[in-house]
Amino acid sequence: MQTRLLGRTGLEVPVLAFGASSLGQEFRRITLEEALGSVRTALDAGMRLIDTSPFYGRGMSEVLLGVALRDVPRDDYLLCTKLGRYDLQHFDFSAQRVAESIDVSLHRLGTDHLDIILCHDIEFVPMQTIVDETLPALRKIRDSGKVRCIGFSGYPQKIFRFICDQTDVDCVLNYNQYTLQNTRFADETIPYLKARGIGVMHAGPFSARLLTDAPLPVWLKEPEEVKAAARQAAALCQARGSSIAKLALQFALANPDIATTIAGSANPNNIRDWARWATEPIDEELLLEVQKIFAPVRNIGHAEGLAENN
Repeated sequence: MQTRLLGRTGLEVPVLAFGASSLGQEFRRITLEEALGSVRTALDAGMRLIDTSPFYGRGMSEVLLGVALRDVPRDDYLLCTKLGRYDLQHFDFSAQRVAESIDVSLHRLGTDHLDIILCHDIEFVPMQTIVDETLPALRKIRDSGKVRCIGFSGYPQKIFRFICDQTDVDCVLNYNQYTLQNTRFADETIPYLKARGIGVMHAGPFSARLLTDAPLPVWLKEPEEVKAAARQAAALCQARGSSIAKLALQFALANPDIATTIAGSANPNNIRDWARWATEPIDEELLLEVQKIFAPVRNIGHAEGLAENN
């Protein structure tokens, strides 16, 4: 697996990382065999950066990861988890909860340190709290050696300048906005982050199943015209003997300014496919045709969190 440096952190991360949200049964019920097998498959494929959160399965993802990694040497993988979001509407970014959350995550994951810790979905709260309370508390914990790198994650582009104009972080994570249909993260934010030496991560190259052949979930928030374009693009890829998921993943991995792209599944077969696609050349002609289909709906998305943060 190809690797890239994560900003100025010194961490060398795989271009394709494993997202463990599915281990928390966020999208469907899974078996223990699927959970443990997906982690083993990801590590075997070189996806040695694993991303999780106490929000995923309300702790289940971290617990199952801890079981799956129990006999794996700690130097063989990198761990990224989050804090601050604990349920759909339960957020707590206080300094006291920062310390508690990290200790609980360390216990669940069965390790003595985290490689990356992120404030999770900060657009759902008044963000000045992140600057004034959460990040200062995280710096103290980083100084203690429990975590190596600190940052934050979220969806709206506004959040990155709001935080980084006021304070320093090591890395950030955006999701669903560097895809075949939506490249706002690269268009509006990545040059700003690069100029500051901040590590750039992106999750969701398939945009919550929009860019797959799977039936679109009822909870998908994209407008109907975006969904229609995605179905048209998927049909074109199928007609060409390929899949829109393959094209979407290869497109995401090709951006050298994104250190790592996080994709998640509890299906080991999906993970094997992703690892194989990562080594194959992208179909440039098909890419151009798909981009033409998406041109009328390019960068159309939805709002997340508080209105003031969008």
